[in-house]
Amino acid sequence: MAGSGDSPDLQNFLKPFDERASEAEERLSKLEALLACKKDAGNEDLPKIVSDRQGKLEDAKASKEAAENAKLAAENATLAAENVKLAAENVKIAAENAKLQYQKTHLVQALREALCKLENQTK
Repeated sequence: MAGSGDSPDLQNFLKPFDERASEAEERLSKLEALLACKKDAGNEDLPKIVSDRQGKLEDAKASKEAAENAKLAAENATLAAENVKLAAENVKIAAENAKLQYQKTHLVQALREALCKLENQTK
C-alpha cells in the first residue's frame, strides 16, 4: 500500500511490516514448492503448515494496513485541529476588519464635517 509518493517517515514506519510480509511470502512460496515436489503420504503436516503460513501472511498484511490507517487517522486529526484553529483565526480577523471599516467610515465622516466647518468659517 506504500507508494512512491509516501513520506519517508511513513515508509520507515511501515518497513518492519513490509519485511515481515516479504519473509512470510518467501516462506509460503518455499513451502508450496516443497509441497508440489513431495506429494506423498509422508508429508501430511505440510498442508497444515502452508495453511498456517498463509494465515500468518494475512495477519502481517492486516497488521501493516492497520498501522498505516492509524498513522493516517492521526495525520487527519492533526489537520482537522489545524483547520479549526485557522477558522477561528479567520473569524477573529474578519471581526477586526469590520471594526476597522467602521472606524474608517466615521473618521471620513468627521473629516468631511471638519472641512465643511472650516469652509464656512473662511467665507
